[in-house]
Amino acid sequence: MKRSHVLRCLAACACAAGLLQALPAAAQSWPTRPVRIIVPFAAGGPADVFARYIAQRLQEPLGQPFVVEDRPGAGAVIGTDLVAKSPADGYTLLLMSNTHTVNETLLSNKPYDLERDFVAIAPINYSDLVLVAKPALPANNVRELIQLAKQHPGQLNYASSGTGTPYHMAGELFKSMSDTKIVHIPYKGSSGARTDVLGGQVDLMFDAVTTMAESVKAGKVKAIATTGKKRSTVLPDVPTVDESGVPGYEATIWLGLLAPKGTPPAIVNRLNEAISKIVSQPDVQQAWAKQGAVAMVMNPQAFDKYVREDVQKWAKVIHTAHIKAD
Repeated sequence: MKRSHVLRCLAACACAAGLLQALPAAAQSWPTRPVRIIVPFAAGGPADVFARYIAQRLQEPLGQPFVVEDRPGAGAVIGTDLVAKSPADGYTLLLMSNTHTVNETLLSNKPYDLERDFVAIAPINYSDLVLVAKPALPANNVRELIQLAKQHPGQLNYASSGTGTPYHMAGELFKSMSDTKIVHIPYKGSSGARTDVLGGQVDLMFDAVTTMAESVKAGKVKAIATTGKKRSTVLPDVPTVDESGVPGYEATIWLGLLAPKGTPPAIVNRLNEAISKIVSQPDVQQAWAKQGAVAMVMNPQAFDKYVREDVQKWAKVIHTAHIKAD
């Protein structure tokens, strides 16, 4: 090999080595300005609440403000697409829920793809849902609700925060497994849905225990059942749907963070470590437990697998139950 070729090879190797060294260095200096967390859901719901909690806790270890922006609409598609099209530099993150894993099957024409356009960072927590009814509804438990729905098919309704959200899917799963016809009323966010159930304009709603428990305890709505495998520690006197006549029923809401595909692994790992430390703190776990939320800790690879498996789970439910987007 000619000496000139050798020199060019050595120069190329040196350049590549310099780039490899620069990546960790860039990650160590990140962030140098505020980081946005986009919440593609309405303000006031669990996603918004826990996004703000995590954002506040991230500021100290990472040295920059983490700013939450609510960008609801189109079943979480609007805010999610915004992040998908953002630079992969660690300064725009997505607060996701299992709405996103449902949408992979339910919404065939959405402008992004989770696997293609995002990288997993870390989970945050999960919580059960609670099926509540307006006080005037003549049903106090699951069996009475099923009987009422079958006596008046298509006359009862339930609110959700939008098509494909955990609240919607919990309702569709209930309808499928109980063989009932209950009309879905999608809202642009959970706050509007919650307000109309509390006001008696809508009959039913599956809502996060973390958000609805206080209204249940205050008697503003009737708790029909919770949706986990076992009773909620926040509402221990409320039976599960499973034990109330629909065996095998389970639906939860979980939250996590994603970044645009191509975000440097060093930044992803640094975020994962910071979030994992936050949600592992005893005071955080105790505070969340009082609200009915359970912390989740996984590395990016494990969380990526979890997201993919959840996509497959809901794909089976959607196909089996013939669920269609409204």
